[in-house]
This record gives sequence, C-alpha cells and structure tokens, in this order.
Amino acid sequence: MKVAIIGGTGKMGRWFTKFFLDEGMQVIVSGRNKEKLLKIKDELGVEIADNVNAVKSADRIFISVPMENFKEVVREIRSHIRPDQVVMDICSVKEFPVKVMHEHIETGITLGTHPMFGPRAENIQNQNFILTPTNNKERKFADDFKSWLEERKVNVSIMSPRKHDELMSAVLGLPHFIGIAICDTLLNCVDLVETRKAAGTSFKLLLTLAETVASQDPEFCASLQMNLPNVESVESFFCEKSIEWLNTIKRKDKSAFADKMRVVKAKLEKISV
Repeated sequence: MKVAIIGGTGKMGRWFTKFFLDEGMQVIVSGRNKEKLLKIKDELGVEIADNVNAVKSADRIFISVPMENFKEVVREIRSHIRPDQVVMDICSVKEFPVKVMHEHIETGITLGTHPMFGPRAENIQNQNFILTPTNNKERKFADDFKSWLEERKVNVSIMSPRKHDELMSAVLGLPHFIGIAICDTLLNCVDLVETRKAAGTSFKLLLTLAETVASQDPEFCASLQMNLPNVESVESFFCEKSIEWLNTIKRKDKSAFADKMRVVKAKLEKISV
C-alpha cells in the first residue's frame, strides 16, 4: 500500500506521514515548500514529489492542506485520479471539502474524514476519528476503514457532512472562541505572571484552554470560525447566557445565582447517567 500525503510538510501532514510509515506503508509526500520537502525526505526517508506525481504513484491519497487551498489542489489532481484510488481529506469542516471532491473528482472513491486530534498527539490510540460518507461506495470504504482504525484502538464515528459541521460548531468553534476571549481578557485585566503563582485547579484548566487555543495557527482558527455553519448562533447564545449570569451577579442576587446553578447541575446529571 502506498499513501500520498498532499501537504505532507504541514504539521498534520507530517503526523500522518509518520503514522503510515509506522504502519509499514510506503509514503510519498508533496508540498509547496521545497526546503521542507527535502527536510522531510532526509529525516523520514520518504519519497517526495509534486502533487500530480504523488497522486499518480499512490493507492490512497490524503489531502492535508488549508481550507483556502483545498479547491485549487483538487482541481490540480482531479484528472490524474484512477478508478482504483481513494481520496480523503482531513479538513476540520466537512460539507465544503466533500462538495468540492464530488464536483471535481469523477473517478475513484472520495471520503471526508476528520481526525479529532492535533499534531501533538503521541499516537492514534483512543483518539476520535470521524468519517462522513455520502453514497454507497463511500459507505463501503468507510466501513472498511473504520474497522482498520478500530483495530488500532481508534474511536470512529460515521455521520453526514452536515451533522459533522453542526457538531463542530460546539466541539471546535465554541472552545476556540471562548479560549481566545479568555486569553484576551486575562492579558488585559490581570498580571498573568503573578496570577499563575496563585492559581488553583480551576484557573489552571482555564489557562490551559486559553494557551492551547492562542498557540494555534491564527489562519486555521479564523478559517474555522468563518466556515462552521452554526458557529454564530452557538457563540451568540453563549454571549447571551454570559450576560444573563453577569446580570445576576450585578444585582447581587445570591439566591437567583444558586437556583440557576442548581438547574444547570440537574440537567447535567440527567444526561450524564
């Protein structure tokens, strides 16, 4: 089995290059940065090529490029896809890339996928992985790929691209939104160096979220916020709730605050059973 990683010099592309090498597969890597390509060739001993030649020599094709470049890459490789090949993307949004692949790739099988972990993951075990097939051919391959991943202790979910994007508005969009807002707040309201020294468990968790989000690629975070379909309504509702809780505090209404918290706890306990 030979896998082509289009965009293999990026962080996630590099992660999957190592992963497939560890699985005993041949890997060919393409990327726009020639210096990074040569570096990954020297470090990992992989074959390198341009996008078209990488596709021509592979059985499976993973596209790991920013959303803004996705359509351009698909258009570049579409006439070189064979009927026996499978093309998968690993974008964080699914409706857009799946639509693009369906519009431009006429042969072979396409499948939207989303590994729910970042390049800092040590391995794939116990990670979440989402597959978004939309027709019978894709579903058959998705079932086989799911079994292959599950043999490696991966938690695999299958859903539609639309369902995926709806969930990601809460799973990714909201935490990123909250994390960057927290970071912006702390940097402007407190002495963060001194505050760290006095931090307890809750603040450390808060700071971990803030620092994790703030350390990510700004272009990726911006693209995520602009492309998730329900992210505005989810984040607007969060802001409304924040104001609602803040107004209770401003009124110094201890009883109302405690009552609201009991309602939240009861709802949470009900779905946690």
